Amino acid sequence: MKFQDFNFVSQLQEGLDTMGFTKPTPIQQEAIPHILANKDLIACAQTGTGKTASYLLPLLHKIQEAGISHTDTVILSPTRELAMQIDQQIMGLAYFTGCTSIAVYGGGDGFSYEQQKRSLTDGVNIVVATPGRLIAHLTSGTVNLKKVKHLVLDEADRMLDMGFYDDIVRIISYLPAKRQNLLFSATMPPKIRSLSKKILHNPVEVNIAISQPSEGILQQAYLAFDDQKMALLKLILSNKSFKSVIVFASRKETVKKLNSALNRANISSEAFHSDLEQEDREDIMVRFRGKSLPILVGTDVISRGIDVVGIDLVVNYDVPPDPEDYIHRIGRTARAETTGTAITFINDKDQQKFARIETLIAKEIPKLPLPEGFGDAPVYNPKAKKAFNPKWKNKNFRKKA
Repeated sequence: MKFQDFNFVSQLQEGLDTMGFTKPTPIQQEAIPHILANKDLIACAQTGTGKTASYLLPLLHKIQEAGISHTDTVILSPTRELAMQIDQQIMGLAYFTGCTSIAVYGGGDGFSYEQQKRSLTDGVNIVVATPGRLIAHLTSGTVNLKKVKHLVLDEADRMLDMGFYDDIVRIISYLPAKRQNLLFSATMPPKIRSLSKKILHNPVEVNIAISQPSEGILQQAYLAFDDQKMALLKLILSNKSFKSVIVFASRKETVKKLNSALNRANISSEAFHSDLEQEDREDIMVRFRGKSLPILVGTDVISRGIDVVGIDLVVNYDVPPDPEDYIHRIGRTARAETTGTAITFINDKDQQKFARIETLIAKEIPKLPLPEGFGDAPVYNPKAKKAFNPKWKNKNFRKKA
């Protein structure tokens, strides 16, 4: 199947041709016909599958075909990074159509708020927003959503995890009752099912590649004690074949410490976390996308919030607490049919977490021996009960590297 088979308006097809997009991904092939047919949709697809374009393309087609000049579509996202990313994709796909959009998110200064306010007052075709900031504009009377025909919830599971349920319901109260609703989620827990029953009408369901990493990712792991992990990270990053790298840690404080340690070792990196000003976050992402910044160190806030092609390596400095988070972390690499490497450090305390990941993906990930000179490593025994082994660094639980 090719994009031409969808019979998009000529201006939209011209944009696809210019960008070299010819064949839809599985989620695009499944979702686009239903959206064009004005059906409500609940879609489960992981990051990197092309899900954003799967709803943007048919919505842009509808807006262009109908010659709509008012606000037609509202897209809600959990983070400002994802909102900006979606807005950038709209600008690329809609280049020849004249469709307009704006990313509405918090964290900026008064000027950015006023800029958003002016754009919303003037009217744009598509509003991409984080729930909290959109509510602020709705409360002030800035934006009129009475003619909205389409509502998209992107990364719906993440929004619920972040406590946005009440905000979503409140935003919906400003929308017309008759509209098309599209819910996209990487996972499908019961709370998503509950939300879908509340806002969707007879939805079509599409499920694509749930909880399975891309085949292009080389997955590896090292068993290492905490006091070995930094030296191991520095050694891995010394491999000059890795040009673009993301290092994930589970806590913001760890991110800051890792970045400082790397900078002291003359390794160029930046920490990406919620304490940064919006201007600094945007600057970091621009440099990382442009490949002038080789290493990004962050928490799971960026595991779903960025879409950068060409990331060579993802390092899980900590085993993620949720197996699904592992999928999203390593999904930053091997995007758009590229290949990449994902390496996870497993300390003595996180073995059961890692075993749950292997169960989820139905695959045993190779455990590489520590490099020469690193000494002993933990023995991989995730079935062992911690209560009976309180001192994991005892020599009885170590093996030669």
